[in-house]
Amino acid sequence: MSKSFLRNVIGEYMPTLGDMDEKVVIVNADLAGTCRNRGFVEKYPERAFNMGIAEQNMVSFAAGLACEGFIPYAFSMAPFLTMRACEQCRTDIAYGNRNVRLIGVYAGVSGGISGVTHWALEDIGIMTSIPGVAVFEVCDANQAKRLLDYSLDYKGPMYIRSSVEPTEDIYSEDIDVTVGGSITVKQGNDGAVLCSGVVVQYAIEASQMIERETGKHIRVVDLYSIKPIDRDAVIDAARTGHVMVAQDHNVAGGLGSTVGTILAEEGLGVKFKAVGVPDQFVAMAHAPYLYKKFGLDANGLAEAIKNLY
Repeated sequence: MSKSFLRNVIGEYMPTLGDMDEKVVIVNADLAGTCRNRGFVEKYPERAFNMGIAEQNMVSFAAGLACEGFIPYAFSMAPFLTMRACEQCRTDIAYGNRNVRLIGVYAGVSGGISGVTHWALEDIGIMTSIPGVAVFEVCDANQAKRLLDYSLDYKGPMYIRSSVEPTEDIYSEDIDVTVGGSITVKQGNDGAVLCSGVVVQYAIEASQMIERETGKHIRVVDLYSIKPIDRDAVIDAARTGHVMVAQDHNVAGGLGSTVGTILAEEGLGVKFKAVGVPDQFVAMAHAPYLYKKFGLDANGLAEAIKNLY
């Protein structure tokens, strides 16, 4: 399989999105290079706005553009968008149900040696707690492009998180993406891994490893729409009797918390485990090392799945 860098894919697809709708504009906080926005800036300079290192200003400005009928895509590192500008996301965008698309790169620990200040380990917990915000995490290039296409007509605020680590190309160009959707990447009835983003590729590999070693068929479900979540997919996964959530996020407040709540509300008796980044500050290191350390790589996920039995 080939690999893609999702922040490159998303940033470099923006000129195509601009061709599709003249209302598309980009708002940036002096990170056009980091967020790969330079192609759009060069092609549509009159539709690109650099607000400087002022994320709160940027988000409020994007809300104003939405009020005037534009479709603003506000780019920054995920922690800066969701923490530094949290109040503006909530009050200026979500409260007024503005058509702003917040694009956060450096999701999870994919920023590696940039460290805790540049990792987004709390962003899902933050953004899913704000009413009316649809939260997504893409796992490959085609899924990212189709989500951007979908975002042109979606009404309301969106938050899209993406990694900077390379991810396997999993889906075909005609992949269907919609709010509240999910994709069963690998079928199986002996257990299920529910995941999103960069972890999906590792979950697929872990499922294949277990199948070779034990003969068990572990389902892998890509819950790319984190909010609203595909509740039926979670309930159906519970029928396998063993459910594990894998997330590049703090184990508190992320996808695991949402899935666990659904299982409890539905009264489903199932062996359940959520793996992710520990609820503590950890030292910086390269992302592949961190994924291995936290048990989020293929070997770690396979071991965690086997421990459910």
